[in-house]
Amino acid sequence: MAGDSGRHDPLRGLDPEQLAAVTAPAGPVCILAGAGTGKTRAITHRIAHRVVDDQVQARHVLAVTFTARAAAQLRERLAALSATGVSARTFHAAALRQLRYFAPRLLRGREMPELVDSKARLVTLAGSRAGVRADRTTARDLSSEIEWAKSSLIEPSEYEVAAAKAQRETPLPAAEIAKVFTAYEQVKRAAGMMDFEDLLRAIVWGIEEHSDVAEQIRSQYRHFVVDEYQDVNPLQQRLLDAWLGGRRDLTVVGDAAQTIYSFTGATSGYLIDFPRQFREATVVRLVRDYRSTPQVVGLANAVIRQAGGVEAKLRLDLVGQRPDGPAPDIRQFADEPTEAAAVAARCSELIASGVPAAEIAVLFRANAQSEAYEEALAEAGVPYVVRGGERFFERAEVRQAMIALRSASRGELEGTVPDAVAAVLRGLGWEPAQPPSGGAARERWEALAALHRLAQEIGSPTLTEFTAELGRRADAQHAPTVEGVTLASLHSAKGLEWDAVFLVGLVEGTLPTAYAKTPQAVEEERRLLYVGVTRARHWLWLSYGQSRSPGGRARKPCRFLPSLGGSDAPAQRKGPSKVDRRRAIAVSCRVCGATLLGGSERKLGRCQTCPADLDEELFERLREWRSRVAAEQGVPAYVVFTDATLTALAERRPTSTDDLMSIAGIGPRKIELYGPATLALLNGADVDDLVGEKNLATEP
Repeated sequence: MAGDSGRHDPLRGLDPEQLAAVTAPAGPVCILAGAGTGKTRAITHRIAHRVVDDQVQARHVLAVTFTARAAAQLRERLAALSATGVSARTFHAAALRQLRYFAPRLLRGREMPELVDSKARLVTLAGSRAGVRADRTTARDLSSEIEWAKSSLIEPSEYEVAAAKAQRETPLPAAEIAKVFTAYEQVKRAAGMMDFEDLLRAIVWGIEEHSDVAEQIRSQYRHFVVDEYQDVNPLQQRLLDAWLGGRRDLTVVGDAAQTIYSFTGATSGYLIDFPRQFREATVVRLVRDYRSTPQVVGLANAVIRQAGGVEAKLRLDLVGQRPDGPAPDIRQFADEPTEAAAVAARCSELIASGVPAAEIAVLFRANAQSEAYEEALAEAGVPYVVRGGERFFERAEVRQAMIALRSASRGELEGTVPDAVAAVLRGLGWEPAQPPSGGAARERWEALAALHRLAQEIGSPTLTEFTAELGRRADAQHAPTVEGVTLASLHSAKGLEWDAVFLVGLVEGTLPTAYAKTPQAVEEERRLLYVGVTRARHWLWLSYGQSRSPGGRARKPCRFLPSLGGSDAPAQRKGPSKVDRRRAIAVSCRVCGATLLGGSERKLGRCQTCPADLDEELFERLREWRSRVAAEQGVPAYVVFTDATLTALAERRPTSTDDLMSIAGIGPRKIELYGPATLALLNGADVDDLVGEKNLATEP
């Protein structure tokens, strides 16, 4: 595809399918545009062509999309094509502009209601009125339910039946939500306010019930373009129909394979039914992918080719247009910490090779997964930014839990540190076996569950040391960054692209999420992975940890990736059936006898200031063995053992498995993988006799 040298000629630099879309006759046009196929180019050039060719006047065109960023991009590109004067706005911005203009006529002298930025405060008041207690998290989930209902044109009295029909996983019983919904509408009206759904409904009412308003709007806007049409909800479609008023000069562009917001009320049904609604519609398919290498495109096609459901009717088989690149790097690791460390190491390598940090992204299914990658990147000295969510230690529930843990550490607690942490978290309403319904409530639960997993993984001897370690991690992860690796959920990554993309945590129960309980929900999870894959331009990494934490229960790889084994893969090799959770004990320096508090000192078994008795020959043999094992397994050397662990081994020279286990960082999983080889080296074995020998260094 040609560049922008012919930017003032809307017909230059287009491929045959784009040209067909741009020059399609007036009337209904449906552009099915796969990821990276130039959909924005097609619609902006179509508008510009019609304007420059005097088919339409710029002021009569309204282009609508879903984000202010996308609207600004449309305006910028149209200006570069000499098509200034076109209105390019979000649905809500267009509706607000129209409502403000017509308010004197529609409201008959009354003031226009104030627009509510967030429903949560009013929902909390409504819950109190309805006799339903709603904390901050529950209020957010109730707000989402009310937003779904209003976007779906569902009234409070209809909510209970509609939620059951839609198989909604509701944060409270549907009858209680209906009561809160009713009270919310009452509280909102009494306060003289309106929400974003009211905004759309108000202008729909103004057009449908006031012929003079309808005539003026339809006289102003005669040609419509809708971007991301697969994300339209019933309320937005109702507004679009009102704007059109039966006219048919409408261009829509979308990709059913990128339908990932059904939980908000969005539906690809309007895109799928477009050719039936408009029998004379011109349908154009854009399949030439200019974003990604053929290798990335091939994997994307393989993921979506297995899709089912109505969206699969419009599936596009993309054709990569870029030169060949590296094959997608598909990996499995022993556990999540190992996976995160390997991802951080690869990010560091890419940056060192010249890839800008801002052109790298680590994408995951749930925001709570970010902590492991924040920690690993911080440890590796790689700058990062979190998109579409707070950094892990900035989340309100995590801050609250850390305060409670610090308070608890001043008293006497029974049991291990993980037991103590669980007890504190229960005091905050967290129950390990009872993940709640509702998006915000579930995210809160998962964040607290991540804290509990950290307590199990870190192995701190006391709650005081555990809280100190949390503080250290928070400090490291709160370092300000100007440009860095992007950490983002798959949902918040839609519409973006990077040179290198890491898709992590690809296991059953995470992707697809355990909460996807219907065939339709599972298919949406598949499309979410497809969106993730198609964000990558050149480098693509897909990985998972066989267990969540070292020595934990084995998990199955994501069923959507046949190359990871899929749902029919043989059961993964499990670690020990029971993890030896050693009780917290004080550790003393083996040189001077002082109590050791720091993690590195506990690993070495001595104070940093005490003299070392390092066996340098043993250290070199251990390092050589580690290097060769890491090369065989395709992982960074420190994933096998860190330098600090090698130093501890060469200083302390353990003689048994129990002695190995006494070194911090060597747990059941490491023992299983590397224990025999490590003990053999400590007993004088040669590296050449060990590497590759069965059971001495097993592929993780």
